[in-house]
Amino acid sequence: MLSRRTLAPLLCCVLITCPNAIVRLAGAAETPSAGTPVQQPLPGSPTSLTRLAKDYDIWFDPKRKLVVVDGRICLREGLLEMFACPRGTKEHESIVAVNCTSRFVHAALLAVGAKEGKPMQYEPEYKPATGPIVDVYVLWKDEQGNNHKARAQEWIKELKTGKAMTHPWVFGGSGFWTDPETKKEYYYADGGELICVSNFSAAMLDLPIPSPKDNDDLQFTAFTERIPPLGTKVRLVLIPQPEGKAKEAPPAPPKQP
Repeated sequence: MLSRRTLAPLLCCVLITCPNAIVRLAGAAETPSAGTPVQQPLPGSPTSLTRLAKDYDIWFDPKRKLVVVDGRICLREGLLEMFACPRGTKEHESIVAVNCTSRFVHAALLAVGAKEGKPMQYEPEYKPATGPIVDVYVLWKDEQGNNHKARAQEWIKELKTGKAMTHPWVFGGSGFWTDPETKKEYYYADGGELICVSNFSAAMLDLPIPSPKDNDDLQFTAFTERIPPLGTKVRLVLIPQPEGKAKEAPPAPPKQP
């Protein structure tokens, strides 16, 4: 996990003057490659937000305490291990591929005041991920130019019930490892585990329930009829909630950011 103890004293002074410094503090070991330009229009406007990285489509708002990440629909049918992943990673088992690496999303959540918990663990016994609940919403525009918004859970079907997933996501926070030979630092969730529906110790956002990742035990599938066409541009809005918030009865979608 990123060290909040290390970041906290510095966040206040860098948020306004140099938001990219948050990413450097968060462990970004190299400059990201050029991101795919986002073709407007999309619902909502990031112009009132602070951009976290010039080459990635990610913004944050410390006053409203939300994070905005842009991406595209990459899957509409099939079993899921993730809801969202960084592009070029696990699009074959995620509904959305975002134009950003996971570590930048982690840094943005820290910047709006979220405090990561702990990733899940399998050994010596199963323990679910812990951390603040993060509500995830999707904004998009259809072919007729109409704006739409939905909770991310509405696009995920629980195989057992045939209904939309109701479980929340928690900010477990993934973690880092260092190559012993090159001494280069890597963030686990950059490999794809951004917003997960199967349990991964590498997950940045995970479900706080047992949800196996073995193919024969997967519990969730894409809710095809609710998901826009492949390639549709979407905007994810992540809103961390105060600790102790009830996990039932998720809130209504937010106003456009």
